[in-house]
Amino acid sequence: MSTLSLNRLSDDDLARRLAQDIPDGAYVNLGIGMPNKVARFVPEGREVMYQTENGLLGVGPSPADGEADPELIDASKKLVTTIPGSSFFDHTMSFSMMRGGHLDIAVLGAYQVAENGDLANWATLDESHPPAVGGAMDLVVGVPKIYVIMRHVNRDGSPKLLTRCTYPLTGPGVVSRVYTDLAVLDVTDEGFRLVDLAPGNTLEGVQAVTGARILS
Repeated sequence: MSTLSLNRLSDDDLARRLAQDIPDGAYVNLGIGMPNKVARFVPEGREVMYQTENGLLGVGPSPADGEADPELIDASKKLVTTIPGSSFFDHTMSFSMMRGGHLDIAVLGAYQVAENGDLANWATLDESHPPAVGGAMDLVVGVPKIYVIMRHVNRDGSPKLLTRCTYPLTGPGVVSRVYTDLAVLDVTDEGFRLVDLAPGNTLEGVQAVTGARILS
């Protein structure tokens, strides 16, 4: 089955959906790429302290036109703002926060996620795309909840959610929940379990483009 017959959330809507599950008062690291969008969508009435590994705790949304500070960037070199209570620190302190259990949630992208929670997000088998570890391996050993945000399938339609990863692992059994443009899935001892679907989708339709069983 092709994803053309399925309803897909936009990147912004997907980031907004994930943000709903981040509790008030949480300390959260956002990975490079799609995870950075989550900072734009803090639900009203909540305070969330987002951390970027290049040395900022209290990341705010992207600056308005003409109000950017060129020295305020996140780990992907995107311009950001700060929120009240923000603090700055060096890489040593940042990685101590990440590895030392001081963060509640990390939001990461992924190439593949296995039904047992294995995560592959730093290298593929494509020699034209060199591997890039970044801070992901530090995050998955030090943060208790790993949320993955990604598209459900690759550009060629092949599944990214699998029974077993075929790419080198970032960490074994580390993923708690997966947010894709088609569905939200928990990782359980029995495998992927459906949390909810993008509006208009069916479990049968999403299962058809998934490389592992989805439990209802």
